[in-house]
Amino acid sequence: MSRICDLTGKKPVTGNYVSHSNAKTRRRFYPNLQTKKFFIPETNEWVTLKVSTSAIRTISKLGIYQYIKKLEKKGEITYYPTTGDGC
Repeated sequence: MSRICDLTGKKPVTGNYVSHSNAKTRRRFYPNLQTKKFFIPETNEWVTLKVSTSAIRTISKLGIYQYIKKLEKKGEITYYPTTGDGC
């Protein structure tokens, strides 16, 4: 399972542990990802996404459908809504 946000594309970055003696050891900084189900009323469907907490905050402000449309317009994701009947 990858540690990449489905909407923002956030992924782990690398850096250093820095001890008191200033010795540096490599480490990874992981994004704060949560698995969350969202209901899209415009298409009448549930979607399960692995999203960062910053994306959850943006979804709370704009709404999931508007946020997906915004990302599609920027060309970051492609979204194909289903008919909502489970097919």
